[in-house]
Amino acid sequence: MRVDEFDFDLPEKCIALHPAEPRDSARMLIVRPGEPLEDAHVTDLLRVLRAGDVLVVNDTRVLPAELTGTRMRGDNRASVSFNLHKRVDAHTWRAFARPAKRLHVLDRLELGDNGNIAATVAGKGETGEVTLEFDLGGAQLDEAIKAHGAMPLPPYIEAKRHTEERDRTDYQTVYAARDGAVAAPTAGLHFTESLLQKLADLGVTIERVTLHVGAGTFLPVKVDDTRDHVMHAEWGDIPAAVVERILAARAKGGRVVAVGTTSMRLLETAARATGTLQPFIGDTDIFITPGYRFNAVDILMTNFHLPRSTLFMLVSAFAGLETMRAAYRHAIETGYRFYSYGDASLLFRAE
Repeated sequence: MRVDEFDFDLPEKCIALHPAEPRDSARMLIVRPGEPLEDAHVTDLLRVLRAGDVLVVNDTRVLPAELTGTRMRGDNRASVSFNLHKRVDAHTWRAFARPAKRLHVLDRLELGDNGNIAATVAGKGETGEVTLEFDLGGAQLDEAIKAHGAMPLPPYIEAKRHTEERDRTDYQTVYAARDGAVAAPTAGLHFTESLLQKLADLGVTIERVTLHVGAGTFLPVKVDDTRDHVMHAEWGDIPAAVVERILAARAKGGRVVAVGTTSMRLLETAARATGTLQPFIGDTDIFITPGYRFNAVDILMTNFHLPRSTLFMLVSAFAGLETMRAAYRHAIETGYRFYSYGDASLLFRAE
């Protein structure tokens, strides 16, 4: 399909710079294909979901993976910054560099508040991507990044304000558990401990999967045809016990509700080979566009996405392109807040 079929006008004022307070007070547009749109709030999940449904959340934890520091080359010094986006091994990360033109392979780097995270530029690719090999490794490196890094907010927010201390909490789900993401699974930011408990009391099962979201999620689609787009890969894990419980619930009539496109992509990856959900561990680069047949997910809770993005393509595949065009027109006209800190939508799958 042509990428411009997924374009629309989004006023700058629609992009949220901070989340709703409390989290679950955010608005939520309920989209049932073929039915009128319904304006609601996140707490209305207690009305829409029912006993036996399964809420699948992504428990990845965002690392404060934006590092600034100094590039050293002989006596020359230059200020540089990096957004780590994919772990290669215990000592190595791929990162987006700014400005990348200041960097050469084998340059030494001193990163962090005191320059005490040392690294070497081990490789340089296109579009500002570099490979960094750190002197530290494993848990020591993770702790150093946590201590000295800043939360890697989406570029659409960072262009309008600096990272704030509150982002360390705001940009993390309340159920985050496994370190590794460099961007938040943002639909999950709407949940509070209280809402999760009320859903559990209602009889909704909450299952955890892990997809370590990469900064590639922010990369624009630069091709004219979706067939030419190369999707970034992200690491995910769905344990066998989780699969068994989801399949058992579905067999009894429960609906699978994916919280976020990250949970959706991981579930569909795990079901793609056989048409039935299977345990999965490894990288996924699944790219979902209209025409895709969904196997694992019945309802998707997600934020509002940017024009021409792979995420708007995904929701259009799930609920229908014309349905989503109408939903987004309504959202813009009625003041819904877009993107990572914005409002939510609850999408039912088009038959």
